Amino acid sequence: MPLQATSPRHLDFLLTPVRPVLLQACGLPAAWAGQSQWRVLETGFGLGFNFLATWQVWKNDPQRPRLLHFVSTQACPSSAADLLRTAAEHPDLLPLAQQLAKQWRGLLPGFHRLVFEDGHVLLTLGIGDAKALLKEQSFEADTVYLVGDPLPQNSDKVDPHLLKAVARCCRRGSRLASMTTSNGVTEGLTQCGFEVDKTSGLTPQAEPLQARFNPRWEPKKAAQASQPKPRSATRCVVIGAGLAGAACAASLARRGWQVTVLDAHASAAGGASALPVGMLAPHTSPDDSLLSRLSRSGLRATWQIAKTQLRVDVDWQASGVLQRRFDASGGLPSDWPEDGEHWSRLARPSELQALEAATGSAALSTQNDPTPALWHAAGGWIKPTRLVQTLLGTPGITLCYGVKVAGLGRSTNTSPDGVWQVLDAADNCIAEAELVVLAAGFESVGLSNAHANLPLRPIRGQVAWGAVTDNRALPPFPVNGHGSFVPAFLDDKGQPNWLMGSTFERDHNDSQTHQQDQQDIFERLQQLLPATAGALKVSFDDDKTNAWAGVRCVSPNRLPIVGPLNDAKLPGLWVCTALGSRGLSFAVLCGELLAAWLHAEPLPIEKRLAQSLQAGRHPFSE
Repeated sequence: MPLQATSPRHLDFLLTPVRPVLLQACGLPAAWAGQSQWRVLETGFGLGFNFLATWQVWKNDPQRPRLLHFVSTQACPSSAADLLRTAAEHPDLLPLAQQLAKQWRGLLPGFHRLVFEDGHVLLTLGIGDAKALLKEQSFEADTVYLVGDPLPQNSDKVDPHLLKAVARCCRRGSRLASMTTSNGVTEGLTQCGFEVDKTSGLTPQAEPLQARFNPRWEPKKAAQASQPKPRSATRCVVIGAGLAGAACAASLARRGWQVTVLDAHASAAGGASALPVGMLAPHTSPDDSLLSRLSRSGLRATWQIAKTQLRVDVDWQASGVLQRRFDASGGLPSDWPEDGEHWSRLARPSELQALEAATGSAALSTQNDPTPALWHAAGGWIKPTRLVQTLLGTPGITLCYGVKVAGLGRSTNTSPDGVWQVLDAADNCIAEAELVVLAAGFESVGLSNAHANLPLRPIRGQVAWGAVTDNRALPPFPVNGHGSFVPAFLDDKGQPNWLMGSTFERDHNDSQTHQQDQQDIFERLQQLLPATAGALKVSFDDDKTNAWAGVRCVSPNRLPIVGPLNDAKLPGLWVCTALGSRGLSFAVLCGELLAAWLHAEPLPIEKRLAQSLQAGRHPFSE
């Protein structure tokens, strides 16, 4: 029986001349009506027409799902100018294309998460070979657009491995459409478990091929088998109102959860996230290590929030960051592509000259060292407190401050699956929910002790800052390398300040400031920026600098810990912690990763990168 196309009645609200052929062939938008989320898989992004058309249909549909996931791959991305040039032929799509073009940069091989509509439209774009990229995902598509260069219209040649990769990302009932109607594609889809509509695709270039995934065998879902069972959005308690907790709460609230955030402090960002200002810069390494790739994905996620919800030059600034290289570490890969300049590149003479003025030395000449410094174009500074406050302002979040959590318990009185009870020191129930997320930094250790042994180590750090009285010896941009220096950010009174940090004390759980640490910070500044240190010496000597200290925590391999502690034995107890000194880079990404695992959504990063952060990688969750 032919698959039913979307009824004309349901398309009446689409005030657009564009004919989204593949959408209609897959039964959209009727198929997604009333769903909490919808996941579209496309095998070739091209110039983005299918994404823009799907986004527009979603945007105009009163019965749209809360979340639209669009996963697409492209071997070599087109330029932003090409996207806009093509979209100009469809004026109704041009405003959406302009939003896409603003995020269309730094597209190195791998997955990139682009965010629209306040986080309700998520484009997960994979750059590289489609077959390899689909192996790095773990989700089930509801809709498939089979398009792109791997599928020539007038050829029976089709890569069977591509079709198998697509089938692995489908659920029983997933609908597929393609303008490629060759016998090779039809036969290949049939062999992979698709039922192809025999009456579709009879008029090439006009009528698409339609198919439904309905194999005669039971598909193997090894990738999904290792993941927690998808959950419906109900109640959640997040313990911790810092960067990690705020990011998790915001991601869950956007998906319909009623989130209660508990924190012992009197306000948001009361712990390690209370740093006056923080620096954002990607990690670099000659082998483009796992940490380097994660840092770029995390930065993209953080900047998307900053650019759409924070005040530029007040809450954040994409100023760029110059990194001094004191040794052979932190370099760029030898085959670093030109597209990587959006992230990092060798510092140019003009940037080195500005740095030399702040160091009071001409020893940074490129004749003495071909790579004395890197320029991080995607770097800058941001105020952690403002980022936290913005995330916690997401609708669906209830904030409870001054609440000291002492422990967790389980109750089966209200649900056969049980609910978690959050307890105070007298074992009174403060709150209860089907899901609890531990995001209280090093304090998460004590909260989880009765259930799991979180392998966290505290790291104490102190920074110094003060008012800018003379900026002639200050660099025109933030500098890191041996500590980090932010030359000018506005305090709460609108006055410019500088900040230098930070100390790094392992196994110290003390947030008090110490005068000796101020001297240690000054010595770091002398190494990083000698001339700047000379200009600020009086402030340090006369004890006119401000000090702040906080306690971060790290895992054994210094990567975040995200996900369920042990979903088989402790269903509903999740964790997001160990962000270390890169909380500003990692928090938003980790919040989205936690939500993706929880709802069986497309991952925002490659699966092997995501697995490196899973809580299950540590013995405590076995």
